[in-house]
This record gives sequence, structure tokens and C-alpha cells, in this order.
Amino acid sequence: MPRPKAAQPPIEPADAPRTRERRQRVQSAVTGMAVLKGLARLGGRASLTALAAHIDESPAKVHRYLVSLVEEGLVAQETGTQQYHLGFEALQIGMAAMRQADPIRLAEASLVRLREALEVTCFVAVMGNKGPTIMRFEEPGLPVTVNVRAGSVMPLLWSATGRVFLGLLDEKRVHAQAEEELAAASPARLALLDGKDPIGALRRAVQADDCAWVRDTNLTGISAVAAPVRDYTGRVCAVLTALGATGGFDPAIDGPIGSAVRREARAVSTALGFNPGA
Repeated sequence: MPRPKAAQPPIEPADAPRTRERRQRVQSAVTGMAVLKGLARLGGRASLTALAAHIDESPAKVHRYLVSLVEEGLVAQETGTQQYHLGFEALQIGMAAMRQADPIRLAEASLVRLREALEVTCFVAVMGNKGPTIMRFEEPGLPVTVNVRAGSVMPLLWSATGRVFLGLLDEKRVHAQAEEELAAASPARLALLDGKDPIGALRRAVQADDCAWVRDTNLTGISAVAAPVRDYTGRVCAVLTALGATGGFDPAIDGPIGSAVRREARAVSTALGFNPGA
């Protein structure tokens, strides 16, 4: 009776070693990035123990990666405290990213989503030399007739857009412009504001809600809701606004439109590097 042949080990594909090496390199890069991002989330400075606990890895493993990151200039270590912090090369990367962080460009996708999901007119504005200036403007298939377009300047006191800037930008020129608008306002418009402290009352309301809404105050028959876009420092750098005909537009800040506008403004702020918990 013939003896059974010994089982032969499976033949490994010729490129298997290269595939394993590539996977190992990718995994190493993923871990290295986790260490770097973890350090950034801890405020850019942390001890080895705290960093390892934050990313749920052993201190020995994290230390190996930190050594490599220090060699590349992405991380540095203080001699006295032995804490690790972001290095020069990491700062250069961050500065390059901030230079590319354009709130107008980043808001374009949000405007399209608002227009398509809610079928509302929406725009993003920045604080220009003459006041809140519309930079991008999106309209639905059946647009609302309004006399504002890209390049239009919005009032501070009467528009939702302007009220967000007024409430959240503590700048002399903004206050001065608001005082000018107040002095030029008609009695009918003045009746819409707080009689004792109109500008202060508007500012406090916006600061409490972190957004603003209006109904028939800037344009008759038009309502709007607006929310701030913040840069990495927390400063309001733009305002996202949706508007529509008052009869069919709910400007409530916690309504469907208001919630969507606030959500998209937060998304743009996050893309700009804003971290409210930092």
C-alpha cells in the first residue's frame, strides 16, 4: 500500500512579502497619525502617559512612534517637564492649512445642501468695509423675489445677517455703523426695537441664541434666519443665512430651517479649525 505524501506548505505568491510590507507601512502610518492627532486634541502638549491613555495604546508603543516624530520635527520634547508638544514641522503644516481655510469656499457646499434640501434662498456674507456683504448666493428652482444678490450690503439692525455680526463682533466700526443706522431709522422701524437700549438688546439676544432671525424687518414679506461661521480662533468670520417668503418660511432658530442653517454653519466652522471645547 503506497505511503501517503506529506502535506506540502501552501505556495506563497511572489508578491506576498511586498504586500505584507506595504500593509505594515500603512498600519505604521495610521498609528503615527493617531499619536500626532491625539497630541493635537490634548491641546498640543501632553505627557507620554496621558497621550497613551488618550489614544488607548501602550506607553512603550507610543514612545516608539514619538521618537520617529521627534526625528522628523513633527513633535518636540521639553527637557524639564519631559512633556511632548507639537514641533516646528507640525506648526508649518497647520499654518499652511489655515492659509487655505477660506470660509467662502468652504461654505459653498453648505449653501447647495440648504438650497436642495429645504428649497430656500441662502447665502454667505462677510463683514466688509461698508457692512455685511453677500459673497455667495444660491436660489432654489422657484426663487423668492428679493433685491439682494452677491455684492449686496446688508444692514446691521434690520437683517438677520447683520444682527449676527452686530451681536458677536465686538468691534468699534460695527458699533459705529449700528449707531448710524439707528439715527437714520424711521419711527416705524424704531418701533420694532427695544426703546431703552435697542442695540444692546439686539446684541444680548444674539449672544444668548448664537444666531438671529427676522420677520418682515428688512424686507416686507421676507423672513430670514442666520448663524455664525467661526474661524480657528473662535472669531466670527462669516454668516450663513437662509431666507424666504414670510407666509411659508419658518425663521424660528429651533425650527427645521433654523436647525439646518445652524448645523451647516457649525460644519463650516469645524472645517476652519474651530473647536468649541478647546
